[in-house]
Amino acid sequence: MPRTWDSLPVFEGAAAPILFSTLPRLETTLSKLRIRIRTRIKRHILTCLCLAPLAGHAAAPDGDTLRAAVDRAIQPLMTQYGIPGMAVAVTFHGQARFFNYGLASKAGNVPVSEHTLFELGSVSKTFTATLACQAQGEGKLSFGDHPGRYLPALKGSAIDGATLLDLATYSAGGLPQQVPDEVKDDAQMLAWLRAFDPEAAPGTVRKYSNVSIGLFGRIAALALHSRFDEAMARQVFPALGLRHTYIHVPAEAMADYAWGYVEADQPVRVRPDVFDAETYGVKSNAADMIRYVQANIAPRRLAAPIGRAIECTHVGFDRVGEIVQGLGWEQLRGPLTLERLLDANSARMINASNPATRLTPPQPAPAGTLFDKTGSTRGFGAYVAFAPSQDIGVVMLANKNVPIPARVEAGYAILAALGAAP
Repeated sequence: MPRTWDSLPVFEGAAAPILFSTLPRLETTLSKLRIRIRTRIKRHILTCLCLAPLAGHAAAPDGDTLRAAVDRAIQPLMTQYGIPGMAVAVTFHGQARFFNYGLASKAGNVPVSEHTLFELGSVSKTFTATLACQAQGEGKLSFGDHPGRYLPALKGSAIDGATLLDLATYSAGGLPQQVPDEVKDDAQMLAWLRAFDPEAAPGTVRKYSNVSIGLFGRIAALALHSRFDEAMARQVFPALGLRHTYIHVPAEAMADYAWGYVEADQPVRVRPDVFDAETYGVKSNAADMIRYVQANIAPRRLAAPIGRAIECTHVGFDRVGEIVQGLGWEQLRGPLTLERLLDANSARMINASNPATRLTPPQPAPAGTLFDKTGSTRGFGAYVAFAPSQDIGVVMLANKNVPIPARVEAGYAILAALGAAP
C-alpha cells in the first residue's frame, strides 16, 4: 500500500544522544522539517490528480475514509500556519458532512462547531452578485446601465463610462483593490471616484477590486430603494434559508462569533469601512455556507426569483488567463489540475492588471466547470469551491488569514476525496 504524507517517520528517537539543553531547539527544527516534507510530498501527489471534465457521479466515500481525507488536508495546514480553529463542510449528492477543528476563541477555550460564525471576507462578493442579479431580474436595473444613472454625482465622470457589468467583473478601467486610506466616508468616496483616471478602456482589463464590486453592490441596493445591509437581510439570506448569516451580527448571536487571530495570537475582528458590507462584510457558519453551496449546485430547485438570481451569478462574462469571470464566482473550466487552480488563485490574478476578453454573448457555465472563491479579512480566511456536474462542494472557514495557495491545495485534496479525480 502506498504511503501517504501522514505516514512519514516522525524521528522521535533521533535526538536521544543530544544534550538535554539542545532538545527543545532540535525538536522545533525537526517539527518544521516534517511539515515541509509533508507539504512538498502532498503538493507532488495532488499535482498528479488531474481532474477530467467533472461529469458523472463517483461512489460516495464512506464516513471513515472521508474523515481521514479531510484530516490529512486540514491538520497539517493548521499546524503549519498556527490556525486556532477551522470549520469544514462538504456536500456530496445533497448530503452535508461537518468536520470541526480547534478553537473559536482562545480566551474561553470555545471549540469550533458548524454553528461558529466566521468572517467570509471576499466570499461576500458572491452574495453581492446575487442581490444585483435579483435587482436585474425584477427589472430594477440593467447590467448595461452606467453608475451615473443611480449616483448623479458620478454622471459625466470617467468612471461613468463603465457599465455596471464592468464594475461587477473588475473591468471598469483599473480601480484599485482597496479603498484609498484617505477615503473615510461615502462623500469622500464619491469625490475620489469623480476624479478617478482609468488606466484602460472599460471591459479590456481585469483588476480585482473591492472598490469596483463595492460600487456595484451599492448601486444594486439603491436600485432596490434600500440600504445594502437591509436588502441582504430582507431579500437574499432568508430566500436562501440562511438563518445564521449576517452583515451585522446581532447580540443574540455574538456568543457564536469566533475571534480572528493575527501574529502573536492577537484577537481581531473586521472593522467598518467604506464598501465593507458589499465586499467583505458577511459572517456565516459552516452549516449555512454548505446550504448556500447546495443552492448554487442546484439553483433550479429553489423558488424562481432566488433560483434565477443564483443562475445569473454563474454566467461567464470575461475570459482572463485560466479563469472565466462570473458575478462573484470565478470559474475554472476543465480539465482541472492543481497547477491550474493555483494559477487561477495566484497573486498575479489578485494583485495585477490582466487582459480581459469579453465573451459575446455571455456564456452559461458548461458541464465540467469548477466554481470557487477565496475570502480574507485581517484575522480570517475562507475558501469555497463546488462542481455542479458532480454535485460536490467544500467550505473551509478559518480564524486566521491563511495563505491562499495553502487553502486551495487543501480544498483540492478534499474535492479529490469526494470523487472529483478519475
